Amino acid sequence: MRKIKYKVYIESKFVGVQLGLVVTNEGVLLIDCPLKVDDAKEWISFAAEYGTPRYVALLDAHPDRVMGARSIDIPLIAQDRALETIRELSDTFKGGLHPIGAEADRLKRVTGVQRAAPEISFSNQMNIHLGKSEVQFLHRPGPRPGSAWVLVLDKKVAFIGDTVALDEPPYLGTANLQQWMDGLDELRGATMEAYTLVTSQGGPIRREDINAMARFIRKVEHRLEKVGAGGMDEKQVGAFAAKLIGDFKVTNARRDQALLRLQAGLLDLASTS
Repeated sequence: MRKIKYKVYIESKFVGVQLGLVVTNEGVLLIDCPLKVDDAKEWISFAAEYGTPRYVALLDAHPDRVMGARSIDIPLIAQDRALETIRELSDTFKGGLHPIGAEADRLKRVTGVQRAAPEISFSNQMNIHLGKSEVQFLHRPGPRPGSAWVLVLDKKVAFIGDTVALDEPPYLGTANLQQWMDGLDELRGATMEAYTLVTSQGGPIRREDINAMARFIRKVEHRLEKVGAGGMDEKQVGAFAAKLIGDFKVTNARRDQALLRLQAGLLDLASTS
């Protein structure tokens, strides 16, 4: 586990997304959940060494975040649109039905998905207090309709999900590119200047990482505008994805999966644009 600031940590050893841990004198807030049930239980058990686990915040409804949460017995928090998406999922999940380059694609058959539906949701903003720490939840769509940021106000740390990605590209299929750009502009603004920004794909980021993500989004936006209503076929998408992959720090071992994620996302996004 890596320390970000005093009593704020990130963990990247589990399959799925990078996780966060915020320790307060009134318990522990967990950011996201491992994909596998056994890993999720280990994560909760590990967090309990720092205090009583109070909440798990799901930063969106991506299956890599959601599937493992069905095994968690502490309150889950998510934005309203993320809650709607989770509720619409079949209670039996089969990862290979529509591959999107997620770790969850490898799941053969998962039951009890509806147990992952959060008990607590918010529309635009919600604040909770854990002892002396105040945590703010903000709806920041872009990567997904129910994407959220979690700001630990006293620590000046913001968990921003997939708004910025370093290691690998996020899935683009449900994105709103203009709202995504709005979020990137906000991250570059004065309000967020004092915050340590933590992405789910790579950890703490710098301003130049935000700029790089904005360039990536603009490339996607310009290509979609260029092809127009006709969209792109699989061959065109494959060639475009091969160029885009260079914007990320993808290892050779992960390249095929990252390319699949880009291709699937671009095809899905083009079909709805």
